[in-house]
Formats: sequence, C-alpha cells, structure tokens
Amino acid sequence: MATHSSSLSFGDISFNRLPNDSITTLALVLGDQLNAGHSWFKTIDRNRLFVLMEVREETDYAKHHIQKIVGFFAAMRHFAQALSAAGHHVCYLSLDDPNNRQSVTKNLSALLQRLPRTRQVQLQQPDEYRVDEYLQAWAGQQSVEVQWYDSEHFLTQRSVLNDWFPGKENFLMESFYRRVRQQTGYLMENDKPIGGKWNFDKDNRNKLPNQQDVAKPLLFSHNVSDIIAMLKKAGVETIGDIEPQRFIWPTSRLESRQLLDFFVENLLENFGRYQDAMHTEYWSLFHARLSFSLNTKMLSPREVVEKAISYWQNNSSRINIAQIEGFVRQIIGWREFIRAIYWHHMPYYSTTNFFENKAPLPSYYWTGKTHMLCMAKSIQQSLEFSYAHHIQRLMITGNFALLANVNPDEVDAWYLGIYIDALQWVELPNTRGMSQFADGGVLATKPYVSSGSYINKMSNYCQHCHYDVNQRVGTNSCPFNSLYWHFIDSHYEQLSKNARMGLILSQWDKRDKTDKQELLEQARLYLNQIDSL
Repeated sequence: MATHSSSLSFGDISFNRLPNDSITTLALVLGDQLNAGHSWFKTIDRNRLFVLMEVREETDYAKHHIQKIVGFFAAMRHFAQALSAAGHHVCYLSLDDPNNRQSVTKNLSALLQRLPRTRQVQLQQPDEYRVDEYLQAWAGQQSVEVQWYDSEHFLTQRSVLNDWFPGKENFLMESFYRRVRQQTGYLMENDKPIGGKWNFDKDNRNKLPNQQDVAKPLLFSHNVSDIIAMLKKAGVETIGDIEPQRFIWPTSRLESRQLLDFFVENLLENFGRYQDAMHTEYWSLFHARLSFSLNTKMLSPREVVEKAISYWQNNSSRINIAQIEGFVRQIIGWREFIRAIYWHHMPYYSTTNFFENKAPLPSYYWTGKTHMLCMAKSIQQSLEFSYAHHIQRLMITGNFALLANVNPDEVDAWYLGIYIDALQWVELPNTRGMSQFADGGVLATKPYVSSGSYINKMSNYCQHCHYDVNQRVGTNSCPFNSLYWHFIDSHYEQLSKNARMGLILSQWDKRDKTDKQELLEQARLYLNQIDSL
C-alpha cells in the first residue's frame, strides 16, 4: 500500500476546506473502530462528516512498538480511503497536519468550531477505559447533542457479567464460554456440545515433533516509509524493528480476510494440537495471527468463527473436533471473557498488586540480550515482529517477570507497548490477571508460574541454552528452577489459601532443609544479578 503525507489523500475533505454550510453531524471513528460492517456506513449521508485522526495523545501514552503505530495508522488511512471511495464525507487528520491539536477531544472541539451547523456528534463506545473516560468527560461539556453507539463488534455487552451472573464477584471462564456457545449455537447440536464435551483443551498440549511440517506464515509487504519518516520527524519514541518497505501485517479488511482464509486452509488442522508449543525455528507455528485484525475490527469475531466452523464441517476427516473447538474457545470464550472482566473491574483493576512486587523490569526485556535462550528468543521475536503467541507471553516472559518480583505496572507497560494487538482492554487482564496474578485470583484460579521443566516440555529452547534445565543450583543452573521455588517459599502463606496450589506446597514441605536452603540461596544470587542473567 502506498502511503501519503497529505491528510486529503485519505479522505475527501481537509480541515482547511470543511463544508461548514452543510455538515450537521460529526462522527468520530477511532483507530480500533475500523468496522466496515457497522450500521453507520450502510447509508450515505452527505450532511455527516466522518473524522479519523492520528494524535500524539495515542502514540505517547505508552512506548509502542514501531510496527504497532505504523499498523494502526496504515489501517486507519486505508479505511478512510475506503469510506471516501464509497461516497461518505471523510476528514482525516494525519499526525503532521498543521491543524492537528494532537488530542482527540481538542480536535473534535476545533471541528465543531469550524462547523457551526453541526447539531449532533456521534461516538461509538470505546474499548479502553481511559478513552471512554476522556470522551465521556468531553461529551458532558458540549452544547450539541452527543449520541453513543455500540461498536457492533463483540458478541456480548460490557455489562455481561452482571447480566448473566448477578450478585457474583468470582467468575469462571468455562461457565461464561458455555453460555456464549448456547447463545450463539456455535458447535452445538440440540442444545448439546458437538463431540459430547464442551472443552477439548487436554487434547491440545503437545510439543512440536522434530519432523512436523510447518507452513510458512502469510506475510504482506507494504511500503510504509512515509509513515516512518513522519514519526521520526515528529520525534515519536518507539521500540522494536521494522522493514520500511516490507511491513508484514494486514492493513485492510481484504488482507485480513486473506489471512483468515490462509489460517483455516493451512493451519487450523494443527492449531489446537500445538497451540502451546514453542520452537526456535518457527515464530508463528500454527497460530492465526488475527488478533490485530480483530482488535482493530477489520474482522468480526462472528465471521472468523463461522469461517473456521464452515471449513471444519467441509473437512472434518482432516480437522478433528479438538482443533476447531480450541480455536472457537479462544475467540468467543477467552476474548469475550477478558473484555467482560476488564469492564467489570475497572478502574481499580489496573492498580492491583497482590504480591506487592516492586522490582524493575530487567533491561533485556527491551533488547533480548540474555543468556536464557527461552527469554532471548521470545523477546527478540517480539522486537522483530511485534508478536509472540500466548504461551510465550504467559509462560516465558510473564512467568519470569512474576518469579523476578517485577512491579506489575512495569510489566503492563511493556506488554501494552510491544505487541501490535495490545489494547488495554485485552492486555491488562491477560497481563495483570492471568500472567502476574496481581488481581489475587479474579481472573486465574492460580498463579501461572513454572520451573524450567515446563519450558523444556513444551519447546526446544532448553536444548541449546547457556543454562542447564536439569540443574536446580550451581553456576549454570536454569534460573527458572530456583526462582520458582523461591516464589513458592516467599508467598507460602498467600498460596496456602489457594486449593490448586496444595500439591506444590506439600512438595516444598517435604524437601530436605539443606535442599531448600541451597535453592533459596541460588535464587537470591540470581535475583541480585538479575540484569546479567
């Protein structure tokens, strides 16, 4: 996709040439609201102006991966062009537009001043609490009518936990998932789950065999040099790498659908089976990599699930029920549940710190320069592609941050910035809740920590690592091993109240006193030199 520096190139109306005698409705489209199927766009209204904007307010609230900012801007520009081509009035404010106030609300106010006949502003419900908060505050100060609309993307409402489970404060994803299955009818037959079970997760935890064929990922090749030059000129600070003439992520609905087709045709067959696997040679394995397209709304969860189910139905001799159920659960179960938890518990959720962890994030999270091969590979991959799959995020970088007592605020900031699909509504519960257990069990039923044995079981990382996964103490012992038992010992009292931790705690209790002391001394040594591991 060619990129341009002029705002007018992405719409039909510039800020300096607003038709102030005809526009009566102003409609804001945020960067994660690129939903071509939204009811807003079904009719052409020449008295309505759609506005999209690139602002420093959004590029600077976290230090983002360069590919994340470029991806959002490129997708927004493509969407604006599509709206304009369809006959809608579109005003696009690029980051370098001299009229850009670099704030969503300040730009909206400036537009209203230039459009005196405007009687109504239309806003879609934002997905992020902070955006919702500042738009609600702005709306309350306006003399014109402000109308709020659903984003028409998710299968459930923000209030779904209160609606479905009134009076409860603890929620199980499995119960939620089954309710969504029943509501949608996906993978259901006569009110019963197809295959006789709701969940086939136990069939989907395999390590990648040595001889397993893995298809090369579908990558796109966009020239985004102009966007990068604009960001550099503006002084926007970013992390990570990018190839300016070969940006690999989809920037349109068409490309997003191509990526979906590629997944169901080439990867779905083995998605669930190896969804937890990790390998030094394959950065995407059988994962769909649709989260960026979904989170910007270039794809809807319904079309993704229905496409996958349709393909499975036509190829059931090749794709078994465990593969399709595992994928469907990620989209209509986990993704919807995460959003529900976010809106149910914000804003206090973002400040939880159950273990009172305060350590800084080790420096190699920003460079990938560490002797721990699992960490090096997962971080280097994240810096190169702005992507890592859920087990790399949960059981490698997240696991280590928790074992190293890192402040969850710093962990949140890193995850929110480094991944192209990271918006706070999906990042925060996954990180602070699932990964760091900072919410004390609101989301996860236990802390997701492990020693090196789990990493060795699910990957080939340990085979060529500087550290020995089979050694618990000593110069070359795997840091995950001693840090794991240090975590168990340090938080014994808190963990003793968690029924799912009983077996591990009993194993610690049975250890020889000398063995315990050696493990804890090794862990303290590693914690004291955490940045040089």
